[in-house]
Amino acid sequence: MNNPHNFDVVAEEKQLRELVSDILQQAKTLGATQAEVGAASDNGFSINVRLGEVDTVEFQRDKSIGITVYFGQRKGTASSSDISREAIKQTVEAACDIAKYTSEDPCNGLAEKELMAFDYPDIDAYHPWSLDPITAIELARQCEAIGMTFDKRIKNSEGSSVSTNQGIQLYGNSHGFIGKVASTRHNFSCVLVAEDASGMQRDYEFTTARDPMDLWSIEEVGKKAAKRTVSRLQARSISTRNTPVIFAAEIAKSIFGSLVAAVSGGNLYRETSFLLNSLDTQVVPAWMNIMEKPHIQKALGSAAFDSEGVRTKEQSLVEKGVLQHYVLGSYSARKLGMKTTGNAGGVNNLIVENSNTTFQGLLKQMGTGLLVTEVIGHGVNITTGDYSRGAVGFWVENGEILFPVEEITIAGNLKDMLLGIQAVSNDVDVRSNIQTGSVLINNMMLAGQ
Repeated sequence: MNNPHNFDVVAEEKQLRELVSDILQQAKTLGATQAEVGAASDNGFSINVRLGEVDTVEFQRDKSIGITVYFGQRKGTASSSDISREAIKQTVEAACDIAKYTSEDPCNGLAEKELMAFDYPDIDAYHPWSLDPITAIELARQCEAIGMTFDKRIKNSEGSSVSTNQGIQLYGNSHGFIGKVASTRHNFSCVLVAEDASGMQRDYEFTTARDPMDLWSIEEVGKKAAKRTVSRLQARSISTRNTPVIFAAEIAKSIFGSLVAAVSGGNLYRETSFLLNSLDTQVVPAWMNIMEKPHIQKALGSAAFDSEGVRTKEQSLVEKGVLQHYVLGSYSARKLGMKTTGNAGGVNNLIVENSNTTFQGLLKQMGTGLLVTEVIGHGVNITTGDYSRGAVGFWVENGEILFPVEEITIAGNLKDMLLGIQAVSNDVDVRSNIQTGSVLINNMMLAGQ
């Protein structure tokens, strides 16, 4: 089996840079007053092993372009995964044709030239892994075997996977800006099934990083997957009640994701947010700060510039509980009569300040209540703030975990939940764009038996 991981990032950048320049020139020739292009080349593979046997091996090698043109304030967009000269020509022409039939929108257009990140920092996101598929298969087998032999109640596996990807993305526009980001992402995961007299339970663990040196060991992933799975055996439902709730760190990020959605331009100008007109008002407790740090080296959520080429910067989203700014790209900013915050494409490394207490300390602080380790379903309404989701976790009394819980629903309103945050522990999960520890909320409705 050959290693498909031969990826010349310098050659790929040269090809994409020429492509972006050519497309911008073609758009100008066809009469576009402004244009922007995103071009990407990705390469990698993933393997999945189940019960020691190779289940799937998938190789990926893709190139793609996306083109947006403006004729005054008319906009047209087209994309292609074929980067041959003829296909590019047709894609540019298609974008221009679309623009001629769209209605004018005074908020259309590129972000202002003076906001472009002509001098942007290196975020150290490119760390290729000289991993071949044969070695990856062996790593996945070892990871699964460690999990399967950890406890005799582990009876089955849904598989262990290893993946590695590297790529380069370029963004260019008719302001003369062309920016590039070369990045890598590597993953291990393991999903196990445990069984005893009470029935079967499944759970998983994973690790992901830009740099393979920052991944957890396969031993750690296998053992954590097994511990999580076994801990869910003999789960039961509990009676309906109001109770304090701790969201485990990997779940807590979704709470702050809902906050970000509610203060994002698209939901605000459409008036589909429970936090309309919330600028300079308290949205979380007064002790709490939430900071965006887009230039952290090797972090998964780092970005040197946003998806419009606007320079990113460290900025406070929430300071002492008060919302400092909305999350805006140039279009939504114009719709609201504001300026872009460099967040076209979303936030980059949102860091939720913790209370400098351990997870065990957070359990002690809660005393009696529910620890949520998994949520099920999509019962989050950003327009009203209503929150209702199936949940799995553990019942806690006197700061100690007593037994696993399932077949329950937790409900509340996001505005109350955010203001009801009591503490954030220091067990920060860095595996996503939103970094937070576990979160204690003072009160939610738990619907059970």
